[in-house]
Amino acid sequence: MTALFSLLSPSEAAAAFGIALLAGAVKGLVGFAMPMILISGLSLFLAPDLALAGLILPTLVTNGMQALRQGPAAAVASIRKFRVFLMIGLICLLLSAQSVRLLPQQALLLVIGLPVTVFAVMQLIGKTFSIAGQTRRSEAAVGGVAGLIGGVSGVWGPPTVAYLTALGTEKTEQIRVQGVIYGLGAVALLFAHIGSGVMRAETAPFSLLLIVPAVAGMWIGGQLHDRIDQVLFRRATLLVLLLAGLNLLRRGLLM
Repeated sequence: MTALFSLLSPSEAAAAFGIALLAGAVKGLVGFAMPMILISGLSLFLAPDLALAGLILPTLVTNGMQALRQGPAAAVASIRKFRVFLMIGLICLLLSAQSVRLLPQQALLLVIGLPVTVFAVMQLIGKTFSIAGQTRRSEAAVGGVAGLIGGVSGVWGPPTVAYLTALGTEKTEQIRVQGVIYGLGAVALLFAHIGSGVMRAETAPFSLLLIVPAVAGMWIGGQLHDRIDQVLFRRATLLVLLLAGLNLLRRGLLM
């Protein structure tokens, strides 16, 4: 813990707690965007590897809560339903995480940020795009992209949400499926970055402390989620997705 406070000033710790609370609230409402908010906010005043380490444990815990909200049986059913997505995504995440300190992220961020932004804008202005049903090819493609970008940036939500939204997934199921997918991805991310050196003795206490505001934010967002209908949920999801895409473009262009 002493090592932690050598990395953070009191004002930086307070700012990190506030960002984690906001990230948890947004995640509780629409089911994703916690890594995006945490990595974007924390990177403003912390080193990139510390910011990435900070999001790992809060993301793991809150995704577990989200996946199990309707019980273990429903979570297992979601794993079976999206097993191809999960398998390909986890493999790609583990592979790309090992190059986090070597691989230039700019091109990858731009490649994923542009289509996500375009998709969200088109949906919001009424130009609908939908997928008739799940196929192994589409699941493998989206899962691979999500895993690749997740391993190097800690953000794997936007392509997953775009895919589930295009499928027209019902809001309760979508929240649960996202929790399952992101939860398993967060486990893989944890072990991958223990191997990469991002998660280590000096950075782990910071990530552990951020669990508290993240969980509090999740509760707040969950209360809001239960009070909105499917139409408003879809619009809120698309707005957050648009912000996620724009953030990826910003990071890619400014690197």
